[in-house]
Amino acid sequence: MSSSTDITVVHLMRHGEVENPDGVLYGRLPGYHLSELGRQMADRVAEHLSSRDVTYVCASPLERAQETATPIAKAHGLDLATDERLIEAENTFQGKTFGVGDGALRRPGNWKYLVNPMKPSWGEPYIDQVVRMMGALDSAKERARGHEAVLVSHQLPIWIVRSYVEKRRLWHDPRKRQCTLASLTTFTYRGDRIVSVGYSEPARDLVPAHLLSGAKPVKGQQGKGQGKAFGA
Repeated sequence: MSSSTDITVVHLMRHGEVENPDGVLYGRLPGYHLSELGRQMADRVAEHLSSRDVTYVCASPLERAQETATPIAKAHGLDLATDERLIEAENTFQGKTFGVGDGALRRPGNWKYLVNPMKPSWGEPYIDQVVRMMGALDSAKERARGHEAVLVSHQLPIWIVRSYVEKRRLWHDPRKRQCTLASLTTFTYRGDRIVSVGYSEPARDLVPAHLLSGAKPVKGQQGKGQGKAFGA
């Protein structure tokens, strides 16, 4: 039974950098693992959270999320749980690249997927992401009642559920998402109610400048690494 005064903290963490030399929008594809830098990011956040009262660690089933969450769970002597609801957003362009001149968005056959950015028409509806992510947050809050939980997920679902909680419209300019690699979006509950949302970047000094939140694309980097236009 919950109390109106008990405090539970749930951190939604974005995974670390992924080994992706071809700049593929990897989406839900298997086989995409953390790079060496990504592993350093995961270790940094594990160290950052080592003194916190974390009693539950859970991740998306995708390799990059599992590998990011592993050192956090280990630091607290916890088994790593998996929640399918934390998975990356479904995307029609999965497996394609979006660098200048690669043709993915130049082909007329793909234009039909771009007609409605408010839904969005190229992938999983934003409202569906809200439903599953809120469900994952609620489950974590119950499991860590009175303590802290860490959930490792992906940029777009994290940003969408934060936008929902903060009462912003769900459709947005992807370049303005505040959700850098290995960042923490932190939801604080009093009882069953979210009373605040925070954001921090414990591994900020490890993140390449062009991948920081709000950074402008750099020539030669567009389409590489994180597929910012469609989530990562």
